[in-house]
Formats: sequence, structure tokens, C-alpha cells
Amino acid sequence: MKLVTLATCNLNQWAMDFEGNLERIVASIQIAKEKGARYRVGPELEISGYGCEDHFLEQDTFLHSWECLAEILSGDLTTSMLCDIGMPVMHKNVRYNCRILVLDRKIVLIIPKPILAADGNYREMRWFAAWQHSKTLEDFYLPRMIREITGQDTVPFGDAAVATRDTVLAAETCEGLFAPNSPHIYLSLNGVEIITNASGSHHELRKLDQRVNLIRNATSKAGGIYLYANQQGCDGGRLYFDGCAMIAVNGEIVAQGTQFSLNDIEVLTATLDLEDVRSYRGAKTSRGVQASQSELVPRVAVDFDLTAEDYGLAPSPPIELRYHTPEGEIAYGPACWLWDYLRRSGAAGYFLPISGGADSSTVATLVGSMCQMVAKEAKAGNRAVIRDARRIAGEDEAGGYLPTDAREFANRILHTCYLATVNSSNVTRTRAKKLADQIGAYHLNVNIDSVVAAMLSLFMKLTQKTPRFKVDGGTASENTALQNIQARLRMVFSYLLAQLLPWVRGKRGVLLVLGTANVDESLRGYVTKYDCSSADINPIGGISKTDLRRFLRWAAENLGYTILNDVLDAPPTAELEPITESYTQEDEADMGLTYQELSRFGRLRKIDRCGPVNMFEKLVHEWHHLSRQEVAAKVKYFFYHYSLNRHKMTTLTPSYHAESYSPDDNRFDLRQFLYNIRWTWQFQRIDRLVKKMEDDDAQNA
Repeated sequence: MKLVTLATCNLNQWAMDFEGNLERIVASIQIAKEKGARYRVGPELEISGYGCEDHFLEQDTFLHSWECLAEILSGDLTTSMLCDIGMPVMHKNVRYNCRILVLDRKIVLIIPKPILAADGNYREMRWFAAWQHSKTLEDFYLPRMIREITGQDTVPFGDAAVATRDTVLAAETCEGLFAPNSPHIYLSLNGVEIITNASGSHHELRKLDQRVNLIRNATSKAGGIYLYANQQGCDGGRLYFDGCAMIAVNGEIVAQGTQFSLNDIEVLTATLDLEDVRSYRGAKTSRGVQASQSELVPRVAVDFDLTAEDYGLAPSPPIELRYHTPEGEIAYGPACWLWDYLRRSGAAGYFLPISGGADSSTVATLVGSMCQMVAKEAKAGNRAVIRDARRIAGEDEAGGYLPTDAREFANRILHTCYLATVNSSNVTRTRAKKLADQIGAYHLNVNIDSVVAAMLSLFMKLTQKTPRFKVDGGTASENTALQNIQARLRMVFSYLLAQLLPWVRGKRGVLLVLGTANVDESLRGYVTKYDCSSADINPIGGISKTDLRRFLRWAAENLGYTILNDVLDAPPTAELEPITESYTQEDEADMGLTYQELSRFGRLRKIDRCGPVNMFEKLVHEWHHLSRQEVAAKVKYFFYHYSLNRHKMTTLTPSYHAESYSPDDNRFDLRQFLYNIRWTWQFQRIDRLVKKMEDDDAQNA
């Protein structure tokens, strides 16, 4: 047997937090050593943080990255430990996203990323160039601070493998795993037995299965050992990087890290037999033919053994993979994101205008889930979580406060308020109060009718006009304006409470206001611009209404918030219009579309890249319960209101990214916000298609 012990990790790195990032890298290397590993790989751009974005255009970012690497090299961290570390590097005045392999206080090889992520949430080509010289090495001239430590003037830079005395290893970075012509194919055909993937891969609902399948497929087809490292946590933006580092061999997963965790550092190791790789590959005749014809990958030789002659070691067996249900992903992903925002923002907690409806109840529940996770980690003795919780709660470190009671901690950091008007019901007021009590939130209840009346009185004095709701004979414009003034005043009052409630309770700081608009309502534009959906951050802005309702049922059972069952039984309503014997306001009636229809429109528009005509052509064969004319009418209705309200996305509250059909104009959905809302050419084409289909039916009858 030729046994190697290898380490990979999840690290919660933060963009531009060089001190904190360095501490976590150092700790991960130390843990890997303690576990007997002789090779350690970390996540993508771990020194600077992945999400620096335009900070990568600043020379300071490169300077500080080299300074951190100098700190790592100057001690004994890399003694008898081959470390694979991610940072930005400038070579010949070109910026590259690189892996730096170091051993015994020297740099062995720098590998620039050859395949950049440039779709969806990613814009790597804005900051980096892809390495275009496949299987080629150049000399890289080291900065003075590194030369003084390593005694090296130049090191190899390019696409190559590292040959130890007993095996060969190489790296592909993140996007390489997802690309059609992945580097791991030609690397494995060249005899590379250990391949690493340092990743910055974000969470989306139901995405982990894709990642696992790619890793399994890579090693089952090509054979070999695959180490996957990932960023974990909120890197300063809308994405949550969900960790789940893995180690695979020959198509089997032998180690899996947590997917959602409040631990900043997680190192996992596995002991594997290189002879298993050689036997697996040698048994595949077709691989042998292709390998014998493959183009040579340069190798950088090092005088080092990865294997250990320790007969007490045993190979790590395959494991059964752990997956969260989508409801569990909603419970823990946004909760971790909320925790990172709270502890890094310097805020004293969160404020939520809670309505008793599904959306605001979900947001409150997610903060409750966060508090439960904090309490669990505090009970387990997680020092970082305890330290952060004490600071947020305003407790002195020496006081010994432990946030082990989730409801007690929630009372310190979550503030909710039911902002009632004459159109609000006692039912929703009661639900909001009960949910706040079950979570433990500090809850208030206030009627804002006097503020609404004051605003309307000022308007009437100015214009000598009295607006009316539609149930009282008012126009659509009057009806909308009367609803919007309630919603916008709630936003203004929410920010007043968020700034002053800590002071009211004898504490310092301010609260972050939480938004409550879901992805489907944003897509349709069924939000008031600058109303109480406007906030500092929004944990459900990328989650569909359908998934939210499933989550609420899950949370009632698994998180203990039983009042959520009552929330589910109620039809969604904004409660902004008067209720009469013959009229009750409901969201789906207001929108003219069901949430299920909106979700389908969203997926076709973004994921399938459909315009109005293509969308009609698909839906007319899907929605057999509707006539062609009805399908056409719904498609045109959707695109009219989508384009009419697209400007609202320019001010959309930064939201947790969970769905790949998010309409977020700011970072993800790069479509214009000013449209010709009539869509004349497209809609006329749909009408012609409907007529042609009807004519064909008549001829075939």
C-alpha cells in the first residue's frame, strides 16, 4: 500500500480582511498538520477573499496578498507540508487568479487559472485574464519581500504538475470542474494522481447534487484522487458560499464537510492508497490508449514524499453523502448569511416590520433559525461564535454571557413591529405577535393611521382633492396611491425604530432593517418602490413563494414555530385596501397571475432565455388547462407588467441569492430597466401564431 493523508477545507474568508483571512489559513494548515496530512488545499483566492471585485484592480490588493504569503513562508508552517494557497498574482503586468504551491518555506509552482467564471453571478474576466498557454511554463520574478525569505529569484509559473518522489499532483480551479473540456481530463491522462479544486462556489437551492455528480464523474471516468475545497460564508455580497468540501477517489466520496455552518474553519482529511488509483486506471484499456497519446504536461520535481510508512494507517472508506432537503437549505443557508452580515456589520441586531403573512413570517423564522444555530454552537463551546454573540448583544467579554438559549438571544437581537392601519386585521396582528413570542423577539405593535391621515390631509390641502379606494368608487390611480402611502410610511417608521430601539433598550448601535419581498413578486413588480420591502438586506429576495410555503410547513415541524401552520392556511394579502362584505384583497388576484405561474415565467425568462414569442411557444404545449388565447394573454400580461416595473429592480434590496431566475438588476440579471412596454412586434407575432394554430385546427377538423 502507498498511503497518503490529504487535507482540504472550508474557510469563511472575507473580502479584503487580510488579517482575519491569514489567521484562518494559518489555523487550517496547523489543523491539517495535527491530523497527519502532508498536503493541504484551501479555497479560491483565500488570502484576499474571493469577492473583492473591483478591489482586484488596486495594486494594494496584490501587495497585501504577497505580505500575507510572506507571513506564511517566514514560519515553520510549510515545513514538511505541501500547501496549495490561493491569491491574485500579477505576471508581466497581467492579473491572474492563481494557486501558489509552497513547501519548506519555498515556492514550488504558481498555477494561473485557465478557465474563468464569467456568467451568472461571476465577472472574473473583469479583473483577471485566463492563462492561455496550456502545458507551458515561464519564469516568474518574485517580489523582494519573498526573495528575502525563500532565497529564490524566480519560480515556475504556468500550467504544470508537481512531481514528488512518490506521486504527481496538480490543480484545477473552480470553473475547471464545470467546463466541458476540464483540465482534470488531460491531467489524469498525464499520470497526475492527485487533483485539487480550490473553489468559490455559491449556494443555490438544489445545486449541491450537480457539484457532487461532477466530482464523482471526474474520478470515475479518469480515476484518481480529487480534493475539493470551498469558500464558506458571506464574502461581503449577495452570495453565500456553502462549503461542503469533499475528497473523492475513483468515483467514491470518502470525506464530506458541512454545507451550512457557523464554523469559520473546517478541515477534513482522508487517507488514501495510491495503488488503488494505479490499479483502477490500469484496468481501463481505453484510458491506457488515450494516455499513451496525450500531450506532455510539464512537471516540477520536489524532493519530498507524500506517502508515509505508517502501518497504523488505514484507507478511508466511502461514505454516504449527506444532503439537505430544499426546505433545510432555506432554513440554514440564509440563516448563516444573516449571521455573517450581523457579526461583520457592527450592527446591534435586526429590525423586521412583521405583518403576520407568509413573507415576513419566513424572514422572522430565518432569524430564529440563526439564533438556534448560534445557541447550538455556543453550547458546543465555539469560541468565535460566543465572542461575536457577546459583542452583538452588548455584553462585556469578562461578563461570561453565553447565548445558549435561542429565544433569549433572539430577544436581544431581533426586533419586530406590527405596523397596523385601519385595513389590518386582528387575525394577522395576533399571528405576528404569536410568532414573535415563539421565536423570542422583542415585539411592538403600533397603529400608524394618524400618520397616514396627516399625509393625506396635507395632500388634500395642497390639491383640494380627496382620493378614494376603488371599493368607494375611486380610480386605479387613487387606489394604488392610497395603498402605497401606507407601505411607504411603514418603511420610514421602520428606519426610525431601527435607529432608536437599541437606545430605547439602553444599548448602543443601530439595527439592520430586513426586507420581505420574494423573488416572484419582484419579478412581477408587485412591490411598492421604497416601501417596507426596501431594507438593508433581504434573506428571501431570491426564494420563490412556492418554496417559501414549503419551508414554513417544514419550519413549523422542525424549528418548533407552530403558529406557522396558521400562516400557511391564510391566503396571501397585502391588507392595504378596505375589506367589505363583497371584497377581500388577495395577492394573486391583485397580480393577475398565480405564484406558480410567476415562477414558471421567471425560469423561462432567465434560465431558458426566452423572449415573449419563445415563451408562448413553450407554454402553449405545457398549459393544456388553458386555451391558446389564454396562454397568449398571460404571456403578454406578464411581459407588460414585468417591463413596466423593471425600474424597481434598480433599487432592489440586496438579497440572498438562492434562485437562478432572480431578477436582481444590480449584480445578476443584466437586462435594461427602460422598455417599450407595448412589445408591439413581439405581441403581434404571438397573435399571428395563435391565428395560425387555430387555422391549422380548422383545416384538420
